[in-house]
Amino acid sequence: MSVVQNIRTAAAAAIKALYEQAIPAKDIAINTTKPEFAGEYTILVFPFTKFSKLKPEETGEQLGTYLTTHYPDLVAGFNVIKGFLNLEIREQYWAQYLQQHFNNRNIGKKPANGKKIMVEYSSPNTNKPLHLGHLRNNFLGYAIAEILKANGYEVIKANLVNDRGIHICKSMLAWQLFAHGDTPKSSGIKGDHLVGDYYVKFEGILKEQAEPIVARILKNDFKDIEGVDLLKVEKLVNAFHKPEVQQDKEKSAKLLDDIKEVARKSTEIMQQAKIMLQQWEAGNPEVRALWSTMNSWVYEGFEQTYTRLGINFDKMYYESNTYLLGKDLVEEGLRKGVLFKKEDNSVWIDLTAEGLDEKLLLRGDGTSVYMTQDLGTARLKYDDYKMDQSIYVVADEQNHHFKVLQLIMKKLQEPSADGIFHLSYGMVELPHGRMKSREGTVVDADDLIDEMISASEQQTLAAGKAKDFSEDELKGLYEMIGIGAMKFFLLRVDPKKKMVFDPKESIDLHGFTSTFVQYAHARIKSILRDVELNTDKLEGFCHKGSLLPLEKALIVLTEQFDTVLEDAEKEMSPSVIASYAFQLAQQFNSFYAEKVEGKYTYSIREAESREKQKLRTQLAMLTARTIERSMKLLGIDVPEKM
Repeated sequence: MSVVQNIRTAAAAAIKALYEQAIPAKDIAINTTKPEFAGEYTILVFPFTKFSKLKPEETGEQLGTYLTTHYPDLVAGFNVIKGFLNLEIREQYWAQYLQQHFNNRNIGKKPANGKKIMVEYSSPNTNKPLHLGHLRNNFLGYAIAEILKANGYEVIKANLVNDRGIHICKSMLAWQLFAHGDTPKSSGIKGDHLVGDYYVKFEGILKEQAEPIVARILKNDFKDIEGVDLLKVEKLVNAFHKPEVQQDKEKSAKLLDDIKEVARKSTEIMQQAKIMLQQWEAGNPEVRALWSTMNSWVYEGFEQTYTRLGINFDKMYYESNTYLLGKDLVEEGLRKGVLFKKEDNSVWIDLTAEGLDEKLLLRGDGTSVYMTQDLGTARLKYDDYKMDQSIYVVADEQNHHFKVLQLIMKKLQEPSADGIFHLSYGMVELPHGRMKSREGTVVDADDLIDEMISASEQQTLAAGKAKDFSEDELKGLYEMIGIGAMKFFLLRVDPKKKMVFDPKESIDLHGFTSTFVQYAHARIKSILRDVELNTDKLEGFCHKGSLLPLEKALIVLTEQFDTVLEDAEKEMSPSVIASYAFQLAQQFNSFYAEKVEGKYTYSIREAESREKQKLRTQLAMLTARTIERSMKLLGIDVPEKM
């Protein structure tokens, strides 16, 4: 039990004894004490004045007196500042915590709580390689899964591969038209990159074919447009040509984008792609064979990238297997009267009563949309695992989509509906702006990995820190530093916020980076190798004397890992762990660098007594283990030497 939990339990008992009021311990607000006051933890007293019928200061005095009297092994002293009760924790409590946990490899790990959660992340399309945006998704999903596991949940890491649909047909059609039989083997190009090249090729041709159509549309020539798009584009053009719209750059740009989208749908190459999609859904053997072949190239490429990144999954789902389940759900919804058909035979749901709009679930030609397959996947996942919660790690561009998904599942009375949770995160940009897959301006994950490993090598060599390593050790070190820098930088920001990834800043040895934390860990390991104390002799040792300020501060910070882990789960944010690991590394650096009159105050080798040497050795071991555990939750390894 953490010190915060102990304080809450003791405070709840005190309130019961003093005021005859039973309150849940978890409802008692506790914060770390501000540096200007004595103590380590502060209880917010104001909520208890309604029981005590006293002023906040008097209530604080009563509680403080009770705690020091009845829990002397925990609370050594207290002071009251207005409505805040600052508690001084007995030093022996910290020494005992250190003795019990300094060699704990699973520090912070909670017992199983009997709850099951699926975390779905990555979700790549098989028409292009993984890119920078996918990296934030993968790192976030992996870290959240590890944080949940550490908090006692049974976790299933799932990956839903977007392996079908119009976007996949784009790559297939372009390869069919222009590849002349090229394969990853014949071209020497990694499979996912080869397929991605043909997606970009398709989009280039699509843009060329759409431009003259857009020009004709803007001149009120609609001969290229048919069906429901004709009425839509007429309204768009009328709005676009209004004088007040032309004076509003943002509105005119938005309308022009909508017009371009209609034009894209009317191009010859897009019509060919639509026919290919219909053939795929009809089971055309030639189309299916091409689809299977090109997807196999992509899967092989993905696996290589996942392996380099240390990303793994317990369960793979494929939309090609789930979209039919979605169609079944649509049919059920029609029978129940939850869904309805329009004149063109398309199937919709009306969500206007919920403040939304009508949502398409099945096209008039019978082909499915994203929502169709997400409905099927949600049912399949629940049938497979009966989990309490299903977390979708998807960018904030899809906030509306997941709100609608949950609403539809509730209307269909699916048991998984209440457990749907969208872990929304902001998009990642580079210093020069946003990436665009259609234009081929994305930064491929593989290229970025290579760049970060190269930067790690250059930095290590420039700092003269490559001595005493074999070639294999150096290669492993460069990968550990480079990939760790990417992960930490992308995870240190709250998921809800958009961010800019700066490769140079991410690997700065002196910044808020993985490199800084990794170096602190390696430094501690070097210190411990230098001391060479027998760990077995430390197991039974518990320091009895007083603690110096930074000794206590470092123990207090390591003890907070339990609470940090809980906070990371509640906030669904690995950034909480990243900030803590950095703070802990900083604290140890301050601890070990502290000097008085030219002598290191907290030296281990030259400690003032054998007892202090043992204490500080335990403290160094606990700090190293806590850093290692924190970073491992983020998917980052830490080196023994650096």
